[in-house]
Amino acid sequence: MSSVLTVRVTDEMKDQMDALAGATGRSRSWIAAEAIRQYVVNEGWQVAEIRKALVEADAGEFVSEEEMQRVFNKWSPEGRANAD
Repeated sequence: MSSVLTVRVTDEMKDQMDALAGATGRSRSWIAAEAIRQYVVNEGWQVAEIRKALVEADAGEFVSEEEMQRVFNKWSPEGRANAD
């Protein structure tokens, strides 16, 4: 089942959606629905992860200073250069 939802977009966004719809053989409605679906999935995941992290933080579950330093070293430009 689906529902009708009316949204306002700029003329530029409508033109971009029309171009994408034409290039992909999809309708403008499909493009809009897919964009909304992806947004809701991504934002839902992020909110759920933040909630889990807050529960962990409230329980005092933090990474040790040593472990955090290893992560920083791994991802810093100097750390990546030393890994090669």
